[in-house]
Amino acid sequence: MADDNLNTAAGCRLAIGGKTGADTETEYKADTYVDVGEIEDLGEFGDTFNPVNFTSLADGRVRKYKGTADAGNMTLTVGLDNGDLGQKAVAVAHKDRTKGNYNIKVTLNDGDPGATPPILPTTFYYGVKVMNNTVAAGSADNVVRRNITLGINTEILEIVAGPATP
Repeated sequence: MADDNLNTAAGCRLAIGGKTGADTETEYKADTYVDVGEIEDLGEFGDTFNPVNFTSLADGRVRKYKGTADAGNMTLTVGLDNGDLGQKAVAVAHKDRTKGNYNIKVTLNDGDPGATPPILPTTFYYGVKVMNNTVAAGSADNVVRRNITLGINTEILEIVAGPATP
């Protein structure tokens, strides 16, 4: 079994943008993003559907349906760097209690900029509220970290890796 299509997480990035109300690829791409530095773990994200069950009296069979979708929370672990512009932007978003979601851009490392034409990496866009931004000092031999929780409030837009278009 060939693993040429598999990638490690090394090289993946997360960036935070503004509160533009973006819904489309064009709107997300028009925003200005700043990379969050020193990410150790990106966590996971994606829709989970609430189960809706129905039991028919006639056949006594439970039928399962998909209810509402919840993209959940994404928990990042970063090495605490108070000078990092991305971590500063996350801190600002964490304190913001106003309406609107912050745009997030996650870029995987599955592109190939040296190819002809260049292959752009898989990119995800979505809107969040920064729900948690706690410090985790740990023990003497640990790097001080932050645990950041992003509450995902929008559909996740996935742009699959592919050739750059002019």
